[in-house]
Amino acid sequence: MANVAEVSNRPLALITGASSGFGLLTSIRLAQEGYFVIATMRDIGKKEDVLAKAKENGVLDHIALMRLDITDSDNIVEVIEQVMERWGRIDVLVNNAGYAVMGVVEEIPMVDWRAQFDTNFFGTIAVTKAVLPHMRVRSQGKIINVSSGAGIIGFSNTGAYSASKFALEGFSEALRLELLPFSIPVVLVEPGTYDTGIAAKHVFRAEQNSPYSKMIERFNQFNKKSEKNAPNPIQVANTIVKICQSRRPKLRYVCGNDAKMIFVMKKLFPWRLIEFLLRKALH
Repeated sequence: MANVAEVSNRPLALITGASSGFGLLTSIRLAQEGYFVIATMRDIGKKEDVLAKAKENGVLDHIALMRLDITDSDNIVEVIEQVMERWGRIDVLVNNAGYAVMGVVEEIPMVDWRAQFDTNFFGTIAVTKAVLPHMRVRSQGKIINVSSGAGIIGFSNTGAYSASKFALEGFSEALRLELLPFSIPVVLVEPGTYDTGIAAKHVFRAEQNSPYSKMIERFNQFNKKSEKNAPNPIQVANTIVKICQSRRPKLRYVCGNDAKMIFVMKKLFPWRLIEFLLRKALH
């Protein structure tokens, strides 16, 4: 693990959920762009993919790996204390860790609702609260929260996931206003569907002989088609790099044509028209 001297000339970024997908790609890209990266993950046994990718891209010396379970408050405090003790600062926090529970509202057990929010929402809050005092005293830093197109419009079968991302959006808006006097921008990244392999990690909930079976099947077919034609997720990692390098980043960065279409629909169309289009596409 690098020492203070080795990272003194590099801003330090801490990324959650860095074992795969956006988190892994962002870790590599930020290291390439002059950052020292603390790549964290719940299962440190998955570190080999990160190490291999870092070595392949010549940035192995600019990435440190740490276990961080964002649903474990003691682990969060321990990790942030270790980072501050060893490196003395966190310049960028990328809250990326998350997953998706899929299913209709009626058929998702409450235990899954709570687990969804524990990771996607409360975990993000807990990590942010642990990092924030260290940024505030320096009046320096950036907080980047990875949301979703499902945080712009709630789709059938994504109720739990959308709700957690809607909550993240409201949290980020409020936090951004609170931190403006301290020169700490809070930014939302809203990706659409990308080929990250995250679909394999989705938790699907559906009852046998469900009255929603036709709707669920139609949605799953639509989802598979979207994932098959999804663009390269490096676009999202490059967007996060752009945010890190910007002196005055915007509140929202929408990534992917599908998410951009959703954003425009929500902004310009009446809900009745949105409802009609979504029922036609997904039901």
